[in-house]
Amino acid sequence: MTKRSRKAQRSRSGTQELVIISSTDTMDEARDYETLLKNNDIPAIVKRHQDELTGVKRFVVMVPEEMVDEAHVIIESQDSYDDFYDSELDDEISEEDLEGDIFDD
Repeated sequence: MTKRSRKAQRSRSGTQELVIISSTDTMDEARDYETLLKNNDIPAIVKRHQDELTGVKRFVVMVPEEMVDEAHVIIESQDSYDDFYDSELDDEISEEDLEGDIFDD
């Protein structure tokens, strides 16, 4: 029977397969997702990825496979939150509100 070193055991158990959970056009948006996930204790990385079929280059956010579901919930919750407040701001300020002199005495 062969004896394995502790170092070898740690490196095998520490290897995690990363999967893509989001794809964006900009590095800024990908970094925002990465920060959001890391703030919620989910390790995430951003990589530039070229689609094999179309050749389009995009930025992808990757997380460990066992944390995919949790990562999706966090991103979807943030997107819903952003959409809600964007629509509220759109409703509150119309072009008519911006016309004319606001500072008239």
